[in-house]
Amino acid sequence: MTRDAIRAFFADRQVEWKRRDADALAKSYTEDSEVFSPMFGNLSGRPAIGEAYHSLFKIFPDWDLRIEDLLIDNDRVAQIFAVSATHVGEFMGLPGTNRRFEIHGVRLCTMTDGLISSERRLYDFTSLLIQLGAIRSKPAG
Repeated sequence: MTRDAIRAFFADRQVEWKRRDADALAKSYTEDSEVFSPMFGNLSGRPAIGEAYHSLFKIFPDWDLRIEDLLIDNDRVAQIFAVSATHVGEFMGLPGTNRRFEIHGVRLCTMTDGLISSERRLYDFTSLLIQLGAIRSKPAG
């Protein structure tokens, strides 16, 4: 894929994110793709990835992904993002709290034949759990 084609691909995905369209998002992965996610664990294949997106939007129905930067090196892409959402559905055994949170992170993607074949999601999962009230923190000192 050319650099412009990759930028267009991720711009199209941003529209799907805004619509919270789990099926369309899942179709942007190869059939045998792999996703490594702090929230959903290791996912293999488009159906598992689609299920994770459906779960995500059930738990956090107002999930707002904002792309801050897109770094492209041949078939590898780093997508720097910020997310804000409200915890509504059950998450890791914690019933919906209606708490808002914001996290920042990066998705590292490998592209194959115009689709994502591998994705590693990196973000501060502990911060997410603290903001939801699942764990408590105490300032150092």
